[in-house]
Amino acid sequence: MSDPLIFEKAGPVVTLTINRPESRNPLGAPEDAENFSNAAARINADRDVRCVILTGAGKAFSAGGNVKAMREGGDGFGGPGVHIRERYRNGIHRIVKSVWGIEVPVIAAVNGPAIGLGNDVACLADTRIAADSAIFGATFLKIGLIPGDGGAWLLPRIIGMARASELLYTGDTVDAATAKDWGLVSEVVPAGQLMERANEIAAKICNQPPDVLRMTKQLLRQGMLTSFDNVMELSASMQALAHHTSDHKEALDAFFEKRPPSYKGA
Repeated sequence: MSDPLIFEKAGPVVTLTINRPESRNPLGAPEDAENFSNAAARINADRDVRCVILTGAGKAFSAGGNVKAMREGGDGFGGPGVHIRERYRNGIHRIVKSVWGIEVPVIAAVNGPAIGLGNDVACLADTRIAADSAIFGATFLKIGLIPGDGGAWLLPRIIGMARASELLYTGDTVDAATAKDWGLVSEVVPAGQLMERANEIAAKICNQPPDVLRMTKQLLRQGMLTSFDNVMELSASMQALAHHTSDHKEALDAFFEKRPPSYKGA
């Protein structure tokens, strides 16, 4: 049986590939929570990792939750509502929280449809690029469900409340060009060039000082959650730490010596 989440490390870049191409990469099977949790923990513990690319195998990024299992009451969708609630908390929500908790920048390389939970997982990334064949949708209402995977919090922060409301209330999907116009993705490229472009962006990210890179991501995340004053206080503390890294000294030396820096992560 093939691995439903492929973990590949090439130098400082980890590529995570959702790998159920025959069914458009649905998420939410019992093993998915453990797979994503283990992958995130492995990434966070490896100080050599500087960037993650998240993509899907085949022609889809992820079609979202398994609607067949929902209809049949399988994979924990059957039984009393309180049981289903716990299944979300300990299953699908663990997937979402694991991706959200990755400490290095995450690039979502959206190679095809990103629908429902699949769209939410793409929104967990720090930046998204899309193949010209990609489509996006928050289609929960079309199957009689709420946006139960974090999208109600994520989507308005990325594309604004009005457009997020339109997507959620209508159940419409948007193509890659519209997604770029709305700010849901930063770039659209031909499908055959998607991974090449994702790796180009990852390489630029990997050229940054790794410990300060992780702090920068943490600061950006805190900026979504707390007050300006709190962010300023956290910034002062993190900046004090950054000043004491050898990478800061290396950056200054490289600047004045007019050469590329060589960061070691210290």
